[in-house]
Amino acid sequence: MQDHSLFQAICRVNRIDSDDKEYGFIVDYRDLFKSLDKAVSDYTEEVFDSYDAEDVSGLLKDRLKESRQDLEDALEVVKAICEPVQLPRDTQDYLRYFCGDTSNKDDLVERESLRISLYQAVAKLLRAYTNLANEIKEAGFSEDQAAQIKAEVTHYEKMRDEVKLASADYIDMKRYEPAMRQLLDMYIHADPSETLIDFEELGLIELIVQKGEAALDELPPGIRNNKEAVAETIENNIRKTIIDENPVNPKYYEQMSELLEALIEERRKQAIDYQEYLEKVQALARKVVSPDAHDYPTSLDTTAKRALYDNLERNAPLAASIDLAVRETKKAYWVGDRVKERQIRFVIEDELAGTSFDVDSILELVKNQSEYQ
Repeated sequence: MQDHSLFQAICRVNRIDSDDKEYGFIVDYRDLFKSLDKAVSDYTEEVFDSYDAEDVSGLLKDRLKESRQDLEDALEVVKAICEPVQLPRDTQDYLRYFCGDTSNKDDLVERESLRISLYQAVAKLLRAYTNLANEIKEAGFSEDQAAQIKAEVTHYEKMRDEVKLASADYIDMKRYEPAMRQLLDMYIHADPSETLIDFEELGLIELIVQKGEAALDELPPGIRNNKEAVAETIENNIRKTIIDENPVNPKYYEQMSELLEALIEERRKQAIDYQEYLEKVQALARKVVSPDAHDYPTSLDTTAKRALYDNLERNAPLAASIDLAVRETKKAYWVGDRVKERQIRFVIEDELAGTSFDVDSILELVKNQSEYQ
């Protein structure tokens, strides 16, 4: 590429497609950028003839200067977000600020926007750092400044990961592309990368159910070495699962929420020792992840039937009849289709005739069952 085609390539790479992209990168393997000034000059000289010099200044910028400013700005944003965190700002302080009090069932949800701001700011900081890490001295930072920045970036990355784990947000957010992970390992982590928990396959609660107390050994040291942090991390993860699964069976998960609150209260009052707490929380996690089929009549052999049973005041015949009616009536892709949903509503209404149950509530429950999709 040269001249016009080179200039167009640069413009296209820099085209912004989303909020995550501020600019692009071009790797020059053949020193094509030696002709960049000429390409820009040749391509733009007539276009900008009518403009004053100050009007077109800044079309080309110093990459190192801009990257340094991006890094400094990103670091300041993260510091500002973390400023309200109580001193000394250790793991427990960060978890309490960004996840809230586990005894308050609404805190985790209410602070979600705060956590998202943190995740976005730290991600931007990591991008800014990896963009400049290999040339940080050329950008004007001294050795002491470079070491301090590296330590701060590492600290905020570690803290962000602990908050994600403690709030169960890691389940919903892909962390990095492989290329970004390689850059982070190269420029930030001094030790070889280590897989703490296989979050791609299982969440913390599932691991606790599978491995029991041994799963806690895989937690990051900042959480693992603090019993209070471990407890709050488990409680927040259970809370998040309850919130996520509540639409599938509101009555059941309301009961699980009450059991969690009672367990938190016991721990706070030190009514049970830590080992007994871990045993109880593991048992609760098992109930949250996989409700025991033995607690239901044998005729209720599917998750959907059990959900109907729980929310119909444990009326097994009514739950079975609604299940059968829905299965015989539902059409493909019925959820979201007004006509098809109305047909399901009619059969539910017929089955609930003479009862005090709300038709729309049961319809919503049915819509949330994957078996009926």
